[in-house]
Amino acid sequence: MEPLNYLESFIQAAETGSFSAAARRLGLTPAAVSKNVARLEASLGLRLFQRSTRSLTLTSGGERFLHQIGGAFATVQDAIVNAAADEGQPSGVLKVGMALAFGREYVLPMLDGFLERYPAVLPDWHFDNRAVDLIGDGFDAAIGGGIELTQGVVARELARAHVVAAASPAYVAQRRMPEHPSELAEFDSIVRRSAGTGRAKVWTLRHENGDEALAAGRPRIIFDDPEAMAYAAMRGLGVALLPMPHAARWLKSGALVRLLPGWRGDAGPVSVYYPSKKLLPAKTRVFVDHVVEHFRKPEMVALLDSRNY
Repeated sequence: MEPLNYLESFIQAAETGSFSAAARRLGLTPAAVSKNVARLEASLGLRLFQRSTRSLTLTSGGERFLHQIGGAFATVQDAIVNAAADEGQPSGVLKVGMALAFGREYVLPMLDGFLERYPAVLPDWHFDNRAVDLIGDGFDAAIGGGIELTQGVVARELARAHVVAAASPAYVAQRRMPEHPSELAEFDSIVRRSAGTGRAKVWTLRHENGDEALAAGRPRIIFDDPEAMAYAAMRGLGVALLPMPHAARWLKSGALVRLLPGWRGDAGPVSVYYPSKKLLPAKTRVFVDHVVEHFRKPEMVALLDSRNY
């Protein structure tokens, strides 16, 4: 398989523009990647890179070669992985990115069952609230909401992230419960800052009867993390408009109560994302199927359904 190793080192170095970055992806040393590329160049009789102390750029011949072999190499890799899987269990390191709170609360509990079914898979999970670059950072999959689909990436929806108004029992006990989103203007608001624009998020809520209205309270606190907003709301600091994945646990326990029943916003889908390939590696395919199966369970559907609170 040495020629395949040479090709993989070349492709990763070309994509990252660095032997060091390619080495991090492949779990090798930069010297090993450089040596693999040099051996490939020797076997081809072709210089693939222009090297300097500061940069690594493809030659014209290197660009043509990358264009010719890139897709074919991925197909060969996938075929090897799937052929091996046909003889036994899916195996290998499974690199997955997910938001910290969501992953801990909803994805981690399914890990036991996944490992029982696929003991040869080694989960390498990265908990980070920032969206990951699946292709650029070498992830097998990612789970989250509001992730823009780029070329070569597909998604399977797990749940809708509906937004509801919530506050602590102590906070609402001192006030008249609102009956319309416009009445939130009389309440302290724990506001979420949009990661994309940096501005405070203003939600439009829709009633079950089809009516729509803006929900804008008096800004008291601005956070960029919905989990922190939930904890601030539980401390009685105001009303928070929370996505159901961050509100459900506390609504169920009674630590938060829902305001404006019947009204909710739509924050879009929570999905599992993975690279679009004709031959998806077995470890990724079974993981995606396992996650989707987990979120289709009646208890999970009921937990994240805002109509149940």
